[in-house]
Amino acid sequence: MDFVLHIDDHLFMIVRNYGAWTYAILFLIVFAETGFVVTPFLPGDSLLFAAGALAATDALNPLLLGGLLFVAAILGDTINYSAGSYFGTRIFKEDARIFKIKFLHKTEDFFEKYGGKTIVIARFVPIVRTYAPFVAGASSMDYSRFIFYNILGGALWVGLFTTVGYLFGNLPAVKNNFSLTVMAIIVLSLVPILVELIKSRYRKVAVRKNNLLP
Repeated sequence: MDFVLHIDDHLFMIVRNYGAWTYAILFLIVFAETGFVVTPFLPGDSLLFAAGALAATDALNPLLLGGLLFVAAILGDTINYSAGSYFGTRIFKEDARIFKIKFLHKTEDFFEKYGGKTIVIARFVPIVRTYAPFVAGASSMDYSRFIFYNILGGALWVGLFTTVGYLFGNLPAVKNNFSLTVMAIIVLSLVPILVELIKSRYRKVAVRKNNLLP
């Protein structure tokens, strides 16, 4: 949590200590968050925003940064899709610590509602972002269809957050309240999940009422 809330300071230290290796470190973080079902806790949106803000100070090359993180996002989802194709959904259990069945069901709800566009939408939703490509592979989603949405979603996700960070991350109001900005990003990214939970609760209440009608 400290790393996430003060990600700008940590990234600055990484650049100062590791120089060009910073690109590799950021690449691996984005790749791991999108590529491995066991790492949904890694920072995604806030990392891209902070990296974009750092690039605006000339500490990182913005074009190289955006290109590498885009490739990391695409490769991550592709590996995740392949893992889903291989393992299927049988590894998810009700009492599992990582492969929780409720996360799987939530992602499946997104697929049921949005279809292939889930791969794009999921890029902007924590946890679902990590599970969506796995579920796509497990449900035998056509690969050509998946890769189209994968590339589109990766471009929008990386492009949006790094660009916003580049343009606004160093404004005094943002820079002096970076932790609050990160919290706002996290809260906004959770809005789709909260909306779906509320809708699901209302649907269940409506079903119960209908079942009680004579």
